[in-house]
Amino acid sequence: MAEANERLVVIRHAPYSSSELREGLDVALVAAAFGQAVSLLFLGQGVFALLKEQRVGAPGQKATLPTIDMLEMYDIENILIPTETLQAFNITADQLVEGVTLVPTSEMPDLFQRYTYVLNF
Repeated sequence: MAEANERLVVIRHAPYSSSELREGLDVALVAAAFGQAVSLLFLGQGVFALLKEQRVGAPGQKATLPTIDMLEMYDIENILIPTETLQAFNITADQLVEGVTLVPTSEMPDLFQRYTYVLNF
């Protein structure tokens, strides 16, 4: 269950396809640094940001995996992925970083209703 005023940051973009993923992670980290409760939901191609085996982007782009790895230091421990997203991309849970929670797609409407703020990236 979400805490009062908790933020849900929804990330839909793959690493290195745009700045959206990086911006979403930055917003989550800043909110957490100011004591806000934050959960992350990775939808669609956003799930690629959570792969253990990630390649570095084009020159000049920062890798996203180090940022993902430090989420726990900011007390961002609720990292969610719809189960069907993994199936759609033929990804298994053991290919993902640790600490990811799989959520059935049927629970997604209720999930969004539990959060006071939903930010999409």
